[in-house]
Amino acid sequence: MSTLLVRHAEVLVTMDAQRREIPDGGLFIRDGFIEQAGPSAELPASADETLDLRGHVVFPGLINTHHHLYQTLTRALPAAQDANLFNWLKTLYPIWANLTPEAIRVSTLTGLAELALSGCTTASDHLYIFPDGCRLDDEIEAAREIGVRFHASRGSMSLGESKGGLPPDRVVETEDFILKESQRLVEQYHDPKPGAMMRVVLAPCSPFSVTADLMRESAKMARHYGVRLHTHLAETQDEERFCLELFGHRPVGYMETLGWVGDDVWFAHSVHVDDAEIGVYARTGCGVAHCPSSNMRLASGIAPV
Repeated sequence: MSTLLVRHAEVLVTMDAQRREIPDGGLFIRDGFIEQAGPSAELPASADETLDLRGHVVFPGLINTHHHLYQTLTRALPAAQDANLFNWLKTLYPIWANLTPEAIRVSTLTGLAELALSGCTTASDHLYIFPDGCRLDDEIEAAREIGVRFHASRGSMSLGESKGGLPPDRVVETEDFILKESQRLVEQYHDPKPGAMMRVVLAPCSPFSVTADLMRESAKMARHYGVRLHTHLAETQDEERFCLELFGHRPVGYMETLGWVGDDVWFAHSVHVDDAEIGVYARTGCGVAHCPSSNMRLASGIAPV
């Protein structure tokens, strides 16, 4: 077993129930888990590795619960600057259709480095477009190089324009392939142990880019393997209209029909939800990453949090 002693921090910000801020604070860590937090004088005198952090503030790492690292490469395109979500996506889909494995790697390294420099130590990324031989493996390898704790979401799109979906047909995959890849990735990379540095999430992209069958089969697979589920939901009024017209339900109600509610599910955005739908989340234990910057950028609205 390996141990780490962090001591003499100018201030140790605990974020515990009492919100203690400890002068000359420190931590004693064994095999990646904090065993003690308190004044440096009260900690063990030695460890396998010791960090003297005089002049530093130590605080818990931030957690990013929804990201698209590949979009780091297309943040400032003029044509996508003044658009709502659906128009923004339609502008960028043709560009993203030319992504390469190297582009996935570089965008992952860039985005995770930015996050690490801002104090983020755990990130979940939702990669759902895989042209030109791109694989989730490309960002997993890059994430390991950066060294943050990483939840890699195997996203997917199977409902192209010709079948009533939003994305162009050239960027969607067959559902058989999506499910086989999902199984391979879970079996190859998912680490269920407490404190794991790499986990895999199954994450069909959105109600307007995948079929009900894929949502159901992904949920069945995730629960078989004990991995989490993630998707975009209730982000815009356009999505709400799409769900009502195509499925006869608002987005949250549609998720209920698919078995996509529970404490193993978290949704991105959830801007357009009413009190009853918030009650569904509360009753079933669903989580939400409400993404205020994205919602403001695309004028989607403000989540009721």
